[in-house]
Amino acid sequence: MGKLRKTGKKDINEPLTSESEQKPSVPVTSSLKENIEYITKELRNSNDLKLRILEEGKAVIVYLESLADQDKIHEKFFEAYSRTPNADLVNASSGKKMDDREKIIQVLLQGHLAFGWEGSTYMLTFNTTASFNSSVEEPDSEKVVRGSHEGFVDNIIININLIRKRIENKKLVVKFMDLGKETKTKIAVIYMDGIVNPKCVKEVEKRLMAISTDSIISPGYIEEFIEDHAYSPFPQMLYTERPDRTVANIMDGRVGILAEGSPTMLLAPATFFAFYQSPDDYNSRWFTGTFIRLIRLFSFLIAIGLPAFYISIVGFHFEVIPQDLVIPVKSSINDIAYPPIVEALVMVIIIELIREAGIRLPTPVGQTIGIVGGLVIGDAIVRAGLVSNFMIIVVALTAIASFVVPSNEMSTTLRLLTFPLIIFSATLGFVGIVFGMLLLLIHLCRLESFGTPYFSPMAPLHIRYLKDTFVRFPLFKMNRRPKDTRSIKKTAQKRSREWRKR
Repeated sequence: MGKLRKTGKKDINEPLTSESEQKPSVPVTSSLKENIEYITKELRNSNDLKLRILEEGKAVIVYLESLADQDKIHEKFFEAYSRTPNADLVNASSGKKMDDREKIIQVLLQGHLAFGWEGSTYMLTFNTTASFNSSVEEPDSEKVVRGSHEGFVDNIIININLIRKRIENKKLVVKFMDLGKETKTKIAVIYMDGIVNPKCVKEVEKRLMAISTDSIISPGYIEEFIEDHAYSPFPQMLYTERPDRTVANIMDGRVGILAEGSPTMLLAPATFFAFYQSPDDYNSRWFTGTFIRLIRLFSFLIAIGLPAFYISIVGFHFEVIPQDLVIPVKSSINDIAYPPIVEALVMVIIIELIREAGIRLPTPVGQTIGIVGGLVIGDAIVRAGLVSNFMIIVVALTAIASFVVPSNEMSTTLRLLTFPLIIFSATLGFVGIVFGMLLLLIHLCRLESFGTPYFSPMAPLHIRYLKDTFVRFPLFKMNRRPKDTRSIKKTAQKRSREWRKR
């Protein structure tokens, strides 16, 4: 995992900040005018910066109108101010003393109000942040049949609340930090103390604190900065917008990363098989869960290999076609002026164009484009003699198989891998497919995610931990946590069906 930087023991609630982003403190002076001039200058005289003069110029309140709530300003400040002298406001209200002008500016940017008066070497700040919260709904990208229908929203505090409601445990740790020198995006690192491997937590924190960029807009920015192999097509961190899936992974010993302004949770470390697991697998009986998961894993081979397999048969190995299908296949491709590789590439690109158009257009229009566009273009392209009927079927099955994966990131990876395998098969036939699959397998075995083998528990092989990979064993049989999380608490449960023996 690389050499870790030695750090002293910190309070779990202490915000994490990178050394390159720490600014020197600027003490509050006894001159009110000087303090106000410094704050307005640092905030570039922004039009939403409001100054309200009190006591004939001897006191002032400062806040950003776009971030502060007027009702909270009246409730938390003016009610206490109307009956209490300046110096006693600390004890009579929720005000907090701050003597650093840089820190005061930071809380102003969070929606707080600052109150200062002449002769004081500190200012009082009040939490008056306005909240514009969206309702908790099921995420569109991760639908399930059975299970919770709650999803994360764009507010990081609400997202943490959804996690804490499901884990009412004092060992659940939430650490905050700010990323982005200019945007100061609030990040939360979440894990279960006593279950998670401390080395994994330190590695995640080290990589996060090493990020030195002006802006962090979404978790996608964070992933590219901290993943092990940035040039691999495979995602190395698990994305989810579901609290129940997040809680399950945190209880397995993974570390979660939340960002303000995004409903997406990043989970690390991740393995290949984690992307094929869905909450439906565990909310259904194990027979059903196993059957559905086997279908998903089989779809991996269909999504990346079916067009290549068809091209190899048509171009190199016609003898493997059953005798009854020889004539239909031959008549289908006889009138096509292009080789099979051109057919496949044209159809795969058309499928991607229709899919992208369906996503970008409004929902009703996008659905219409997807259905009508696919039918009209498919029928027209066959009638024009550009693509054979069999190629239409092959590409359609490939597209459907790529959407079976519960993870959108892995689905995109499968569609990308289709292209190199098509080229290998058009060059060497079955030998090209075998060669491409070997390269893919070698790559998967070499990948790591925060020190965890990406293809675990298959490479290295751990038979005991195969209970939740290709098949989903009954829950009472899965007594141990997954090997890939390297949890310090290996046992997840004791024998839960001892009642049968009694």
